[in-house]
Amino acid sequence: MYVLMVYKYFGRIYLIPWRTGMVFSKAFYRYTQSFGGMRAVIPFKKGNAKSRLGKLLSEKEREELAMAMLNDVAEALLGSGCFGVIDLLTTSIIEVKGLNTVLTEKGLNEALNEYLGKMSSHSINEPVLIIMADIPLVSIKNIRDIAASATDVVIVPGRMGGTNALFIRNPSSFHVDYYGASFIKHKEIAAGSGLEIEVFDSFNLSTDIDEVADITEILLHGKGHAARYLKKLGFTVVEAENGGRVGLKKI
Repeated sequence: MYVLMVYKYFGRIYLIPWRTGMVFSKAFYRYTQSFGGMRAVIPFKKGNAKSRLGKLLSEKEREELAMAMLNDVAEALLGSGCFGVIDLLTTSIIEVKGLNTVLTEKGLNEALNEYLGKMSSHSINEPVLIIMADIPLVSIKNIRDIAASATDVVIVPGRMGGTNALFIRNPSSFHVDYYGASFIKHKEIAAGSGLEIEVFDSFNLSTDIDEVADITEILLHGKGHAARYLKKLGFTVVEAENGGRVGLKKI
């Protein structure tokens, strides 16, 4: 008799021969347990958010867009099923479904390094994903691919030398240094500690929203909260004049 084992994995059903399945089940258990022991943190500041969009949006609209992008990132993390805990590291009390609010008055680097220090002091030194709140195109698949990496540090570059996400398998062995060419600095920090590095190149994750021109990327490629919010405000993408590709218009 040919006996099959049934597995449901990330929403898909798999049928595996019994003998293979017995071996697979042990590996699968360790794999899913490792996911449950992972933690994600999103640094976020709502007050006067995205000031460089001030020519296009009012302060209230910028804060609402920031919240919409945060919700897109949060839903990708929650939907991935990779994390036992997802923390929102913020300067004010903000409620986002499925996230724990961790208040801080410190700047980005100091707050995150303090956070990593607290994680590394746990008896179980949990892997941590640090992900920025202004990358609304991030997908569940992006998150799962990063979390599945076996390397010590996964660095997700942003545009112009920034860092949009960091997956750190052992928080006690790493510290962050954002601002400026942080992508280069994070590679140097990892290399200086003898850590194996993976650079995760992704259009979705590299598209952080800072400038007015970035808004078109949300409207072209986004399907979540941020895209719906901008459309609600009346923004649409149009063909640019003088041979340009696309422009932004408010109806």
